[in-house]
Amino acid sequence: MSPSVDKALVERGYVLAKQVTRHHAKSFFFASYLLFGLRRKAAFALYAFCRRLDDMVDGDDAASAADALPVRLARARQRVAELYLPMPELASRELGPPADRVKGSEAATPWDAREFAALEHAVRHFRIPEQPFQDLISGMEMDLTKHRYATWAELDLYCYRVAGVVGLMLTPVLGCSDAAAVEPAADLGRAMQLTNILRDVREDWERGRVYLPAEELAAFGLSEDDLRRGQVDARWRSFMRFQVERSRAYYARAAAGVRYLTGFGSQRMVRLMGAIYGDILRDIEARDYDVFSARAHVTTRRKLALASAAMVRPAAVLPAPRARCACRCSPPGREGEGVMRGEGMKTELRRRMGGGA
Repeated sequence: MSPSVDKALVERGYVLAKQVTRHHAKSFFFASYLLFGLRRKAAFALYAFCRRLDDMVDGDDAASAADALPVRLARARQRVAELYLPMPELASRELGPPADRVKGSEAATPWDAREFAALEHAVRHFRIPEQPFQDLISGMEMDLTKHRYATWAELDLYCYRVAGVVGLMLTPVLGCSDAAAVEPAADLGRAMQLTNILRDVREDWERGRVYLPAEELAAFGLSEDDLRRGQVDARWRSFMRFQVERSRAYYARAAAGVRYLTGFGSQRMVRLMGAIYGDILRDIEARDYDVFSARAHVTTRRKLALASAAMVRPAAVLPAPRARCACRCSPPGREGEGVMRGEGMKTELRRRMGGGA
């Protein structure tokens, strides 16, 4: 920590970030017990940043401040750019030098100065690139204007921006020995976001949002009217089986990159996090794909069992595929779409995390 940094402010920020994580992300907080020292603190700081940003769009006061949200998100972009003034080599190449993007603004931001100080310390210590932060803000901007998704390609972009990039932020914190870890890190975030979407169909509908691709609903003979009724029939079960298979394909791809993580406890933490979220899919199946009458979840007892397995037989928790994943990622008749998009992601993700290396 440099002499110019207020150590007390930073340490208090890490404490607040831990409190935010404990309150809002019980599964993530549970898995974080497998991390230690500054890695664990930095994970909390990153989560708190993401949570505050999400609350800006979906929180209790978001509706009353809807007109101001674009301005506040623009200010959030500037705050992120400020972090990279002393580290231009890690700044977004797409957006240009951070000095050109930092301007005076009175717009409010949701970050406590102490939390932001902790985030700044984590970013500098672990040299976390800027682009994932800016992509996350782009995902929040999508939530302002886009409440329906026509195709999987559209939803895939959303999942990458709001969750895949979180994996990219965490990769330097967890320790990374090879750029090959980058794409699997994004895949884990996408898998977890898709899991959330499948779990929260009813809640999202009540908020006026449908995150299930309309094209795929139609391919299985479904419409939004079926979602409104909460109808669980053969069509819905087939649709959900396909989506669960897709989610598990991404978990499997993510598992293939775990071996590249070098931080103490990092591999077990990622396996446990993926296993806990992946277990939501098991509960959805156990409910016969009825995500309308009750919320699928993972019990504390089940989490403890997964944690024990992560310690004793880590390779059995979130196991990597034995061969290149061949699971379908597109609905019947569109089998190549997800594969083609996936092939184009690797170079882009390497560039985003490695500054073009």
